[in-house]
Amino acid sequence: MNRLIYFVLFTFSIVQACAQEKQFTLQDTLRGSITPEREWWDLTYYHLDIAVHPDKKTIAGKNTIQYKVLKNHKVMQIDLQPPLKIEKVLQDGKELNVNSEGNAHFITLQKPQKKDEINTVEVYYSGKPKPAKKAPWDGGISWKKDENGKHFVASSCQGLGASVWWPNKDHMYDEVDSMLVSVNVPKDLMNVSNGRLRKVEEKNNDTKTYHWFVSNPINNYGVNINIGDYVHFGEQYEGEKGTLDMDYYVLKYNLDKAKKQFKDAPKMMKAFEHWFGPYPFYEDSFKLVEVPYLGMEHQSSVTYGNGYVNGYRGFDLSGSGWGMKFDFIIIHEAGHEWFANNITYKDAADMWIHEGFTAYSENLFLDYYYGKKAASEYVIGTRQGIQNDRPIIGIYDVNHEGSGDMYYKGANMLHTLRQLIEDDEKWRSILKGMNKDFYHQTVTTKQIEDYISKHSRIDLTEFFNQYLRDTRIPTLEYSFKNGKLKYRYTNIIEKFDAPVRILIDDKAEWIQPNAEWQTKKFKGDKITVDPNFYINIKAL
Repeated sequence: MNRLIYFVLFTFSIVQACAQEKQFTLQDTLRGSITPEREWWDLTYYHLDIAVHPDKKTIAGKNTIQYKVLKNHKVMQIDLQPPLKIEKVLQDGKELNVNSEGNAHFITLQKPQKKDEINTVEVYYSGKPKPAKKAPWDGGISWKKDENGKHFVASSCQGLGASVWWPNKDHMYDEVDSMLVSVNVPKDLMNVSNGRLRKVEEKNNDTKTYHWFVSNPINNYGVNINIGDYVHFGEQYEGEKGTLDMDYYVLKYNLDKAKKQFKDAPKMMKAFEHWFGPYPFYEDSFKLVEVPYLGMEHQSSVTYGNGYVNGYRGFDLSGSGWGMKFDFIIIHEAGHEWFANNITYKDAADMWIHEGFTAYSENLFLDYYYGKKAASEYVIGTRQGIQNDRPIIGIYDVNHEGSGDMYYKGANMLHTLRQLIEDDEKWRSILKGMNKDFYHQTVTTKQIEDYISKHSRIDLTEFFNQYLRDTRIPTLEYSFKNGKLKYRYTNIIEKFDAPVRILIDDKAEWIQPNAEWQTKKFKGDKITVDPNFYINIKAL
């Protein structure tokens, strides 16, 4: 086990231990549930208009929130985390009363909220946002400086919530339809956010304001600011929906490195459009943006901090050697454009939908360029990082994620599922179909389970229950003597009976174990259990 994997496992063990001991509070419920003060209105548009002052490490400005009234109500919940403060809230020019309960702020509206009406509120705020301690895992704002001493600033807030740096409806179920991000910064710096750059305004010869427009629905944590002494280069990719602008923003002194390393970006696009269908945000372009932390899947503004080396900071998380064939951050974080940004979980408990499919995308990238054997060796190699400490589905309605195993246990579950389906074209059609049928939607685990079961024509109920909701990995116990195979599963939930492929003298055969002993006769002397199935094996 290399030292990076040891570090990752050690970190996960600490995080999971803390999560297991967590006692949920009112704040967890206000953050993680669809409260009455959220459910009555539907987001339609944000205009986040802020000034960032790197010297003071402050943010000040406002968010104009446009919404559609779904039913009559007079109290609206807006989220903003201290030490940031809401200064005032206006509707139609009138200041509104705000009652705060920790991170949740309840705004009493004065005018009647009539069904189907489109209204706006303006939320003014300011302060010093929480600095990121260990971005992106413990996020906030990273206030750094580059090698030349210039400010290098970036946001990252998955899990913690976008309300750590701007006021919004901080729950994943309701994505805003479109958004304008206007960021005022010192004139010697540039801000890069999501979508397309509409214009740059110079103010007082001291600052510039960058206006970025996002034309597609976007989840809150996918919104970002990246401020630095950037230089831009780019290319056009001829993809499944036409010409896609691919833009890259990097620190000036890293330009040559980036031009070489970012060649993985169009390779990624080609592989993932093959497996998942068209890139979901052609209208908003695709960007890679250098940041002072590892990286994150911000929509159409994927952030990069992998040091311009292959692997995960120069290491192969699989131990197979194949992980050094690509830049981990480019492939993994861009894979999230399909699973996280296009298909988004409704509740943080279902975060495996983002991370399991995207960890699996690393394997599919290798499959596209190096073949099935390479891909299999990679994903099987990542099993060394799985702990099976707790289920990979978390607890609902309290903003609680499941185990960190959602990454590579999730990937190995999907790799096993591919074996059960057998037909690779059918499997690809399911992955593409999900991105088409759930296009720009928020989803639940049940929707994903039902979709795959329906389109594979396999009842996968117990399969998903075993891998998503239980910590045990099925163990296949068997003995093989004189052509007679005796076998069963242990370490399983009730009714688990997933088929498994075996090789008898290198000839592929199928068995369907369950909790009871079964016997079957074969012609041959040697048995091997296919390692592509994520099970333990015990020869008796």
